[in-house]
Amino acid sequence: MQDEPLPDPGKSPATRTAARISPPGLYLHIPFCMRKCGYCGFHSITDLAQIPSFLEALRREMALRRTEKDAFDTLYIGGGTPSLLSPVQAGRLLADLRFSFRIDPDAEITFEANPSDVAPDLLAALRDGGVNRLNLGIQSLDDRLLRFLGRRHDRTLAISAFAAVKAAGLARIGIDLIFGIPGQTVASWMATLREAIALSTGHLSCYQLTVEGGTPLAERCRTGEISLPGEEIQAELFLKTSEVLEREGYTHYEVSNFARPGEESRHNRKYWDHTPYLGLGPAAHSFDGRTRRWNHRSVELYIRELAAGRLPVEAAELLTDEQLRLEALFLGFRTQSGIHLETFRKCYGQDLLEEKKEIFVRLEQEGLLEIRDGFVRPTRRGMAVADSLALL
Repeated sequence: MQDEPLPDPGKSPATRTAARISPPGLYLHIPFCMRKCGYCGFHSITDLAQIPSFLEALRREMALRRTEKDAFDTLYIGGGTPSLLSPVQAGRLLADLRFSFRIDPDAEITFEANPSDVAPDLLAALRDGGVNRLNLGIQSLDDRLLRFLGRRHDRTLAISAFAAVKAAGLARIGIDLIFGIPGQTVASWMATLREAIALSTGHLSCYQLTVEGGTPLAERCRTGEISLPGEEIQAELFLKTSEVLEREGYTHYEVSNFARPGEESRHNRKYWDHTPYLGLGPAAHSFDGRTRRWNHRSVELYIRELAAGRLPVEAAELLTDEQLRLEALFLGFRTQSGIHLETFRKCYGQDLLEEKKEIFVRLEQEGLLEIRDGFVRPTRRGMAVADSLALL
C-alpha cells in the first residue's frame, strides 16, 4: 500500500521558520559495502550483485517522488560506500537525479568515497556529473588502528587518494576521522590530526568511536576482549581536537565538525536547524518540518515494493510541538551558533531565558554556556556534554 500523503507542513510554526532558513536538502543512501567494518552501525550489505537491481529501484523511487515541488540546494550521496558504483553507474545516477528533481545550479553536491575506490575515471565521472564536494572516509592515519577498524586502506593509500581527488579538480574535500579507538593514545591521535591538517583539507569530521548495538565491536566490548578509553581520556581527546583545529583556523561549528571559512557542510546543517529534507534509498529518512518518515531497511524489500509500484515507506511519525521543541534544544546545543532565544520563543512559545534563568546562570558560571547577542551558545566544554545540556 502506498504511503498516505504527509500532513500540510504549513501548519507547523517550526516548519515555516525552517523553510525561511534555506531550501530543502536531498539525501541518497547507497546501501553497499565491500565488507562491513566491525564498529559501523550504518545500514549496508555486502551483496554487490544487487547493485544493478537497486539502481533500477532507485530510479522508480525518484519517479514516484517527482511530485516534490521544491528545488533542492544540497544533494548528499552517502552510504554505505557510494564509491563502489562504477563510473558509468555514478554518472547515470547523477543525471537521473537532475532529470527527476529541481536542483539549484549552485547546489552543494557531496559524494562519499572510500580511499580504496578513488580512481581517475570515477573522479572524472563525479566531476562531470556536478559533484563539487567529496567526503573521504579515512578514519585514521595510523596503520595499526586502521587494521583494528577493518578498513580497506592504509595510511599511504589514504594520503594518495586525497591527492588524487585534489588533482581531479574537486577542491572541496572533507575527511572523516575517528578518535577514542582502543589502543589509541592522545599522542597518536594528535599525530593523525596534524597529518590531516597538513593535507590542507577544508573540512574535518572528528567522531568519537561509539559502541553500536549488534556490531562485532559491541560483542568484543561485552565479552571484555577490548574496552574503549575512559571518560577522562575521551574528554581530553575532544577538547584537544577542538583547541588544535581552532588554532589552525578551523571553526568548531558542530560537535563533530570543523571547517575553514566557507567550507561548512551546507547539507548537514539542514539536519541541525530542522530544515526539511527528502531521503531516497533503503533506511533513508525524510522530514517535512512536522513529519518524519523512513524507508524499509531491507534492500530486497525496498526493490520488491518499488517493482510493484509502491513507495518503500516503512513508517512515519507525526512530531508533536513538544518533540519539535526538545529536538530544537538538542540540535541547537550541538552547534557553535547555539539557539536564538527570540526565534525559539516565537516557534515554541517558551522564553528560555526567563524560565531557565537560574540554570543558565549556573551553567555560565561552570563555563558550559554563554549568553550573548540574543543567543545561548555552548562553550567548547559545553559541546563536550551537549546532549546533557539539552535536558536542562
